[in-house]
Amino acid sequence: MSAKHKVVSHEQWLAARQALLVREKAFTREREALSQARRDLPWEALSAEYRFEGPDGSESLADLFAGRSQLIVYHFMFAPDGTRAAGMLFLGRQF
Repeated sequence: MSAKHKVVSHEQWLAARQALLVREKAFTREREALSQARRDLPWEALSAEYRFEGPDGSESLADLFAGRSQLIVYHFMFAPDGTRAAGMLFLGRQF
């Protein structure tokens, strides 16, 4: 047991836990509000016609969505020697 932790009665622990719960709930509400504010940010119009190399050759951004409302993009990072990072290898094997 660490010497930094106090040992208290159940009543003292319960009071401390309830005080922490108030802070945790406030944090959760603030995090949810911040997440909503991020989702509510305005969108920016694309001013260029971006092209990507997809499975069927050159595709537009809209083509990559293939009629879906969301697109997940993974950017695989390579080390200077050209090898992929271990986490990227694990992720890439999941598809």
